[in-house]
Amino acid sequence: MTTRIYVRASTKDQDAERALDDLRMFAKSIKGDVNEYIENESGTKLDRPILNQLLDESKHGDTLLVESVDRLSRLSQTDFDVLKGRIKEKGLKLVVADLPTTHMLFSSNDTITSSILNLVNNMLIDLLATMARLDNDKRRERIKQGLVRSGYKPSGKKADTEKHARIRELAKKELTKEEIAKAVGCGIATVYRVLKDVK
Repeated sequence: MTTRIYVRASTKDQDAERALDDLRMFAKSIKGDVNEYIENESGTKLDRPILNQLLDESKHGDTLLVESVDRLSRLSQTDFDVLKGRIKEKGLKLVVADLPTTHMLFSSNDTITSSILNLVNNMLIDLLATMARLDNDKRRERIKQGLVRSGYKPSGKKADTEKHARIRELAKKELTKEEIAKAVGCGIATVYRVLKDVK
């Protein structure tokens, strides 16, 4: 069995590896190999490349170890249900370092106790995931209010759909991103952003 440590931070400016040492120490108490997955993506996104890789590589009975529920999810309830379904389908044991009831899954051999622990853990994890999402929503609302109070006015700029369609069309002709940016008359970042959305 493998313990798969997942650490996440929202941006590249944040240190996703901050909790790794503690999680490595924790993983030593769980027998088996240890794999680490480090990602800089928003927890509000269901489709995260490293998390997808972890799930793809997982085997039944492996352990998914995270520091806290908000490192795994700040998803909407619908998306969190999808993620939980994928974790369950893979047969992963979810262990949250700062949620001690999840640690007890390894010490209990009694099926009744294990069933009760699973039920309690599922409820706590759902609650913590909801709180993480609400905290994120509240933070975004405060930022918006702060911007309004500061007099900031968004440009109201809308995506140039014709330009985006042209970028995709030229990408199919195997032009480089630099060539596409020059041909369309936009910045290279726009080309990367549009083509990233295509994948």
